Amino acid sequence: MSDIFREVDEDIRQEKYRRLWNKFGLWIIAFAVLIVIGTIGYRTWLYWQEVQSQEAGDIFFDAVELSENRQYQEAAELYGNLEGSVGGYPALAKLRMATDMANSGQSQEALEAFDQLSRDSSLMEAMRNVASLRAGYIAVDFEDYAAVADRVESLTGDAGPFRGAARELLALSAWKNGDYETAQTWISALENDPETPGDVSNRASLLRDVIRASSGDSATAGEGNDQ
Repeated sequence: MSDIFREVDEDIRQEKYRRLWNKFGLWIIAFAVLIVIGTIGYRTWLYWQEVQSQEAGDIFFDAVELSENRQYQEAAELYGNLEGSVGGYPALAKLRMATDMANSGQSQEALEAFDQLSRDSSLMEAMRNVASLRAGYIAVDFEDYAAVADRVESLTGDAGPFRGAARELLALSAWKNGDYETAQTWISALENDPETPGDVSNRASLLRDVIRASSGDSATAGEGNDQ
């Protein structure tokens, strides 16, 4: 008797499955097809991205090689070809083009380019910070301390990865503008930071001694050299 009940239950289940398939079978097939098509499309897109990234990388490094050889015009043409490419190459190309301007003596044009990049919210924060720092290095030669500080003072925080370079730049700018007290403040910040790079720390010590000597404190300056 139990076998009969099992057979009846099985027939009922099969009938339910048949009805469900008749009702939703086409939708299930369509959904499965969409999954397959979506997976193929996603894999194709990833492959296209990889190919485009490799091509952009080749163009970028060719352009960098031209830049290193001072072939700035030829490099600029290649950098221009990266506009709209995938990944971070468009931003890197703009940074390199601004660097080439600075290296070729177009200081004002380079400063404007770096300033524009530092304000571009579409760029990663790290790239904007690099642009700000590069702008500061150019501005220190022909602009006052306030203009330099406006660009790089935000980078001097205790956890900032560029704080050493930014503090050194502000110390240099303050010294060039005759503000020895502010210069000493930034030099102290460098000397008191254990993570200040050795070369930056050495330059800060030299600048400290120059300031002391120019202030008439030659004895103190001599003591600083003995340390």
